[in-house]
Amino acid sequence: MRLSGLEARKRFAAARVARLATTGVDGQPLVVPVTFALEAVGESDGDGDPGDGARRGGIRAATVVTVVDHKPKSTRTGLRRLRDIRDNPLVSLLVDHYDDDWARLWWARADGKARIVEAGDPRHAAAVAALTARYPQYQQVPPTGPAIVVAVTRWSGWSYADSPGAIRTTPGPPRPREF
Repeated sequence: MRLSGLEARKRFAAARVARLATTGVDGQPLVVPVTFALEAVGESDGDGDPGDGARRGGIRAATVVTVVDHKPKSTRTGLRRLRDIRDNPLVSLLVDHYDDDWARLWWARADGKARIVEAGDPRHAAAVAALTARYPQYQQVPPTGPAIVVAVTRWSGWSYADSPGAIRTTPGPPRPREF
C-alpha cells in the first residue's frame, strides 16, 4: 500500500542508514549508503505539492543532511557522489525495512535537490552537529568532509501491510532460519 507523505517521513526519520542515489552527466546511476539527519525547515505534507500542507494536516518539510566522514574511501573530495551532485543536483534517498515476514516490508524515499557545503560554512557546522547528535560514533571523531544538504521536495513510500501495528521501525531479534 502507498504510504502518505507523513508516514513516509516518519519511517525515514526512524531509520539509521539511507541509500543516496545520484546520476552523473553520463547518465550512470550511483547508489551509496549514508548516515543522515533530518532538519525541519517549513510546512508541507511532503507529497510534492508544497502549497497543500494546510489542507492535508501538514507535516514539516525537511532537509536531509549527510557529511563525508573519516571512514576509508579512495578520496574524500573527489568522490563520485560529489561530482554527480555538482553536475545534477536531483537526488533520492531511500530507507527500507526487510523482514523474512514479508507482511513487515516497507520502504520510504525522499526526493530532492542537493547542494554541497564545504567546511567553514555555518551550514556545514549545523550538518556536523546534527549528525554528531544522532550517531554516538561521531562524538569521538566528527565528520569533516563536505556536507550534502538535500532540500526534500517529495516524500513517498510503500508498505506491504495496511496496519501500522504490523510495522516495526526498529530492528528486532533475528528470526530463526529454516533449512
